[in-house]
Amino acid sequence: MIIYFDRRRLYRCSGDLPYFCAFIYYTSSMGIIRIEEMEFFSYHGCFTEEQVIGTRFLADISLEVDTQEAEISDNLKNTVNYQAVYQIIKTEMEIKSHLLEHVARRILDAVFTRFPSVSSATVKISKLNPALGGQMGCVSVTLSRSRDEK
Repeated sequence: MIIYFDRRRLYRCSGDLPYFCAFIYYTSSMGIIRIEEMEFFSYHGCFTEEQVIGTRFLADISLEVDTQEAEISDNLKNTVNYQAVYQIIKTEMEIKSHLLEHVARRILDAVFTRFPSVSSATVKISKLNPALGGQMGCVSVTLSRSRDEK
């Protein structure tokens, strides 16, 4: 039996059956990193009062990342640093915006710029107790994007 490697494939060819080879594909180990219920006090909204008085927001983010190296090495350098992701979100939440969609888009842009290992991401921004004339817990916007999308 002949066994040889070619980058991500292991070829196993039987000497008895020269025209038969089994291909075993080694794929990356994709993991999901979630940071949930980050709370911020910010000034987002279309109404003047919202941009002056401010309100509480929650942010959740989910990142699809190749975690194979980190699984083996146990080294922070081989994965996405949660604290750095939090700092990106905190920075973007501090910038006044009229729309939650705009805030979420900036967060996705910054995450993809800072972390090349992120293949896709979903961010959810929730405004708690919005001033919409009725009783409700929150309104939220969720945006998802893959690295190859703009």
